[in-house]
Amino acid sequence: MRNIDVCLSPELIHQYELKGKIVVVVDILRATSCMVSGLATGVAAIKPLADVDICKGLKQEGYYTAGERNGSKVEGFDMGNSPFEYMEPHLKGQKVAVTTTNGTLAIEKSKTADQIVIGAFLNLSAVAKYIQQQDKDVVVVCAAWKGKVNLEDSLFAGALVERLATSHQPECDVPRMMVKLYQVEKNDLFTFVKASSHARRLNKLEVFKDIEFCVQEDQFDIVPVLKEGHLVLAG
Repeated sequence: MRNIDVCLSPELIHQYELKGKIVVVVDILRATSCMVSGLATGVAAIKPLADVDICKGLKQEGYYTAGERNGSKVEGFDMGNSPFEYMEPHLKGQKVAVTTTNGTLAIEKSKTADQIVIGAFLNLSAVAKYIQQQDKDVVVVCAAWKGKVNLEDSLFAGALVERLATSHQPECDVPRMMVKLYQVEKNDLFTFVKASSHARRLNKLEVFKDIEFCVQEDQFDIVPVLKEGHLVLAG
């Protein structure tokens, strides 16, 4: 049996050995939910970047640009951080360069892993199935919020650990804790998540429908993986 661990914030990532392992990066509200939605509905590739200026500059190379800081769209970018923007028909076959407050930074900090997989509630079962086929240890890296642990990413971690119970055993106490959290709240994720600190931040931006969408499980049967700096469909 393989091992699974959970890193609740990128600020803790130095405590984890990622080499030789699969990292599942999750930012439920909303970066990884956007990435999954876009690739599931026809976006050709997504390039995650931590730096705003570098990301914005890729517009000159034919990329659509998506930029978010503190929940809001960055001036001068084509898109913000809503999954519905990523599913627009004009993005089919196109490349998107994206930078966000938390999600793209978590990806950047995970690059010593053997492979980076993008997880969300939207593709939860697909990610679990993919991991079981790889026969490697796993670390779930939660994007959190500016280094602070958050509710929605922690819930996803628990959900994934639960689904991998027959193939991956918890490496420390955190995975067990997250499973218990998920088991208590899984029948009504939306009610629980909408009271979270980040959901309250987003509500001020009038993106309530994004929150509701992002906590729906198994809407897409796809797995984004990072290859040569771009997120593409696995397989």
